[in-house]
Amino acid sequence: MSLKLGVPSKGRLMDKTFDWFDKRGIRLSRSGSDREYAGVVEGIDDVSLVLLSAGEIPRELAAGRIHLGVTGTDLVQEKLPLWEQQVKEIAALGFGHADLILAVPRAWVDVETLDDLDAVAAAFRAHHGHRLRIATKYHRLVRDFLRAGGVADYMLVDSQGATEGTVKNTTAEAVADITSTGETLRANHLKLLGDGVILHSQATLWRSRIAVFSDTERAALERMLQRLAAIP
Repeated sequence: MSLKLGVPSKGRLMDKTFDWFDKRGIRLSRSGSDREYAGVVEGIDDVSLVLLSAGEIPRELAAGRIHLGVTGTDLVQEKLPLWEQQVKEIAALGFGHADLILAVPRAWVDVETLDDLDAVAAAFRAHHGHRLRIATKYHRLVRDFLRAGGVADYMLVDSQGATEGTVKNTTAEAVADITSTGETLRANHLKLLGDGVILHSQATLWRSRIAVFSDTERAALERMLQRLAAIP
């Protein structure tokens, strides 16, 4: 058996992950066409590459089907309840930076903080007869954040498309989504609340706390950790 390393299967996240490992003497590559989800690991023994979507990697780590995986902090904390008990952070990779934020229409000139949002949400419900809607893909993280911030009168609506466009399309009054530059927020006439950063995220290498390690796999893990520690 070999140590299973899960890596995003496409796009810039895959390319940057391959580059990060390559700089540490571990060469990752696809085997076959872009439609195949298997890969090759060179430069270290007894490690196999599994190509997955970034969103699948937290689940596979938590199920113990892979030993190591590269994915965003946001996906791990959103998809895994009690995530600290299921995975351990090995290394932040220094790319894929993005913030999960809470944003409201720029026209809401009196809404700058969570306290303001709570007041507006209560007034909105009294006036409209239903709760203020916040569109998001990150239900767990947003719900926990709003609970901690004392915001009560709201409902989360699922968004699997362009979340920032939901306010313009009148399917939500506010949004909680990942942003790296803020350009999409500005283009959709939205603004970040002053205390509205929910999570700073980046690509991270995680180890499963659930996976079973054979002696061969544990030895491969030790070799990899030594290699990664040698080059920060």
